[in-house]
Amino acid sequence: MRIHCLQHVPFEDAANIALWAQRRRFSLVLGLMGQTPLPAHDEYDFLAIMGGPMNIYEHDRFPWLAEEKAFIRQAIDGGKIVLGVCLGAQLISDVLGGPVTRNRHREIGWFPVRLTEAARQSPLAAWPDEVLAFHWHGDTFAIAPGARLLASSDACPHQAFLWGDRVVGLQFHIEYSRESIERMIAHCADELQPGPFVQSADELLPSVAAARRTEELLAKFLDALVQRAH
Repeated sequence: MRIHCLQHVPFEDAANIALWAQRRRFSLVLGLMGQTPLPAHDEYDFLAIMGGPMNIYEHDRFPWLAEEKAFIRQAIDGGKIVLGVCLGAQLISDVLGGPVTRNRHREIGWFPVRLTEAARQSPLAAWPDEVLAFHWHGDTFAIAPGARLLASSDACPHQAFLWGDRVVGLQFHIEYSRESIERMIAHCADELQPGPFVQSADELLPSVAAARRTEELLAKFLDALVQRAH
């Protein structure tokens, strides 16, 4: 399995997806948008699209967004496994016809997501009905035509979707390690403004048990996604 990861800022990398790939002896290549050329579509099997602080419609500030969207569309049409996380999920949703808008609440911290009935027939099937997940977002995606809603939270009704059998968007960060969260606090602390779904910097850092639990959930999900696609 050859994984290509689209990165939008240096401090949001593949995190525990890279750890999972290493353990499965899959190859993983990181490419920073705006600096690294996009690969040919025959050079990868699995496209992972990571988060970032920008809005997906900021084409003037980030001209490469248009190229990235076209690339994602081509990956989907080419039958690749495609996973988007946070900004990545919003990019996929937009490409599929699901607009991205400002969410009613900014959601930053550890909050539960609840799986829908449709999730039981998806790569999330091995997860419990409710999962404590890490969030850091202000925007939200609509559920695109043909996609199925897989999860919701109190702050954000649209937390995950499946399109076809190999295209998944996750609004929450099941891939983050403790180091990922530390980097987010260092680079995006200005977003930690008081709100009903915004935790303090001290509350954001996971315990050893929480970090292990999210790593296990990620592995179950990714194993199922790859298995279903092949």
